[in-house]
Amino acid sequence: MGRTNKDKRDLYYRRAKEEGWRARSAFKLLQLNDQFNLFDNITRVVDLCAAPGSWSQVLSKNLSPDSTIVAVDLQPMTPIDNVTTIQADITHPKTLQRILDCFGGEPADFVCSDGAPDVTGLHDLDEYIQAQLILSALQLTTCLLKPGGSFVAKIFRGRDIDLLYSQLSYLFDKVICAKPRASRGTSLEAFIVCLGYKPREGWTPKLDLGVSSEEFFDGSNIGKQGTMEVYELDEEERKIAPFIACGDINDIDSDATYSLDVSSLTLDPVQKPTAPPYKKALEMKRNGELQRR
Repeated sequence: MGRTNKDKRDLYYRRAKEEGWRARSAFKLLQLNDQFNLFDNITRVVDLCAAPGSWSQVLSKNLSPDSTIVAVDLQPMTPIDNVTTIQADITHPKTLQRILDCFGGEPADFVCSDGAPDVTGLHDLDEYIQAQLILSALQLTTCLLKPGGSFVAKIFRGRDIDLLYSQLSYLFDKVICAKPRASRGTSLEAFIVCLGYKPREGWTPKLDLGVSSEEFFDGSNIGKQGTMEVYELDEEERKIAPFIACGDINDIDSDATYSLDVSSLTLDPVQKPTAPPYKKALEMKRNGELQRR
């Protein structure tokens, strides 16, 4: 959470600062839990794409002390009480083994991901990249989630989102598109809440660095997007996830702002800002070290 941009006027941003959350996104998970009781009867949890760690904070404060919480991200994270942090790639098979080692070989009860790409403003591209990130998180989830477990991930709602709803409905008993009140109404952001994991019969998920997302799900028979020379309507029904708004209607409006007194107290961030993968390239360009080839 920056100190010099317009977010300082966001009510959820200020509330997060006052209550000690690392990011305003903490309220999104809290509101999702209020709606769906995600934290009931869970002891092994994985927070994917966790940095800066607000969701891990929420999990740490709301689960029992004997719970095992694992936070995974490529970026370094400042430690959080009762949370095991793994700095690793969620698509790498070794990451899966490290998580299972933390759980003593037992499967996870709940997997969540608040990860998103650096948006470009090109909506079709942003939605595609976000969908690929969700599929990467889903690959890891199918390898470690117990039957009946839950999965929650951030999505960008676009024109082709019903394909993802349909694919997830093969893997879970209930799939819901949820919009927490803390999520700005002007944003395409929402969260897919998947309850009751049901492994596909005859399909064993296995992570492999040389396998694409499409190849990973081959044999699972959950459907895929393709291009046909002749477009014909068939009898297959596309699944539509119900849309639910989460949070008390009397709670803070995420799009509301207020004037900030320049003399008001500012709080230093607990977690250092995340560094984008292309940061080194920008520094090299600034120093004239990048040349056209």
